[in-house]
Amino acid sequence: MELYWTFGIILLPGIAWCLIPLKINIGSGIFFFHSWNLFVALCAVPSILLGLCLFALPESPKFLLEHGESEKALEVLAHIYVKNTGQSRSNYPCTTLRESIRPLQRDGEANIDSYRLENNSSSELKSLFLEIWYQTKTLYKHPYLKNSLITCAIQFCLTTSYYTLMVWFPEIFQRYDDFEKTHPGTPASVCDISSIVTSNTTFVDCQSEIDHTVFFHTFIIGLACIPTSFWLPLCVHKLGIKFFLVFSLTAAGFVTLGFYFVRNSFENLILSCIFEALTSLSISTLYCVLVDLFPTNLRVMAAAMSMTFGRGGALLGNLIFGFLIDLNCIIPIVLFSGMLFTSAFLCWLLPTTGADDLD
Repeated sequence: MELYWTFGIILLPGIAWCLIPLKINIGSGIFFFHSWNLFVALCAVPSILLGLCLFALPESPKFLLEHGESEKALEVLAHIYVKNTGQSRSNYPCTTLRESIRPLQRDGEANIDSYRLENNSSSELKSLFLEIWYQTKTLYKHPYLKNSLITCAIQFCLTTSYYTLMVWFPEIFQRYDDFEKTHPGTPASVCDISSIVTSNTTFVDCQSEIDHTVFFHTFIIGLACIPTSFWLPLCVHKLGIKFFLVFSLTAAGFVTLGFYFVRNSFENLILSCIFEALTSLSISTLYCVLVDLFPTNLRVMAAAMSMTFGRGGALLGNLIFGFLIDLNCIIPIVLFSGMLFTSAFLCWLLPTTGADDLD
């Protein structure tokens, strides 16, 4: 998963480099379409295609077993056998599956299937919302409450810092480029260039020229993820998932503080690459932890809930950073650094996962 994440981070800056500098200006009345609109639209295509492809993807056999649908699980396993071996369905050696004890039943909770039976006359949409409600309620009860709260808090702090700084890195690169053109050889921190550049320039619109070094620096940041993408699978069994989370988040917190002390665009690029490599590693590893912390029939809801907190934090973080970067630069740097340190501490509180075999 980390390799796919890295591939996307590398590919997108290259696409932006090709499309955004194009002179595309289509407008009529209130409708305007520029090169950056084309870039955003193109970025949406993979998600749409992936969503359509998921219709052809069979359900997880383990998920079906957790919900008591052993016959459907057997058919999915047989389908996988046929696709992998090329042999006929009749050669599949397994004829029956033993239904597992469902986690919700182990914990004394009412199983969602009972609610489906009680509401069999309801519409599918109502049943869907009913299932969402009971899964969410289950996650906020013993024994899942602690892990649910911790993972949501980790996702909020980590995603807020990651997406906020990643969105603003190109702007900081552009400011360094503008500053070094007018003040060649003059050392300056991120806060210095922000105060000088913004006081000497006016706001620009979406058609303004973007220096090519901005795209190049963003592309370099994507390449910085490659070493950690190989380090994680090679060492995760020896060092443990918790080590990668705590180490990468703690180091990312110190790197974020370091942005206050950089003196030129090269130092800023180096720290940006380290930040991207560490935080992307943390995000990928956190998804792996979610798989081990929650049972199959609750994993999707647990992941969706934690990601909701993360996306909300990313929205809030961008608003805070945009407001404070030109008002008092040190505050957002300390704030997001503190969030990463908080995430590292919360990861340390998580139970050790990955040591036992899956049921």
